[in-house]
Amino acid sequence: MPKTLQIEFGPITEQNVNFLRKVNSACFPISYNDKFYKDVVALKDDGLNKFAYYGGFVVGAVCTRMEPLPSDASRNRLYIMTLGVLAAYRGREVGTQLIQSVMDHYEKHKVEDFEAVDEIALHVQISNDDAIRFYTEGFGFAQGEMVENYYRRID
Repeated sequence: MPKTLQIEFGPITEQNVNFLRKVNSACFPISYNDKFYKDVVALKDDGLNKFAYYGGFVVGAVCTRMEPLPSDASRNRLYIMTLGVLAAYRGREVGTQLIQSVMDHYEKHKVEDFEAVDEIALHVQISNDDAIRFYTEGFGFAQGEMVENYYRRID
């Protein structure tokens, strides 16, 4: 089993957002529009949106936002929009460290910044068994109902 990489985290800013574009294009079968990248930069929260660096190079990224709960607009959830790790660095705990850092940030700041947050959520393509196991077994996420046509463009 490959060793766990000791990564460093760094913010996603206007100056380096193009690295996020490159990570996303290498990791996902869809293209994100300019608004996605502008919104991530505008959040200015490196607890929720960050790069993983190894040896000074970007090897992954996580992007999270706070949004209203679909069932109760007076309450919120943290929504993990993307988690991408470059193929050469997968299986080395980079994704685990990125998600754990978001969870730790939430726990550390939940009283003052996230008091209205009731859940942390994400969507995973139903055919991506590795990702489903990653979240359910690695972090205790519960698998919810399937959202019809959520990934209709890439199935």
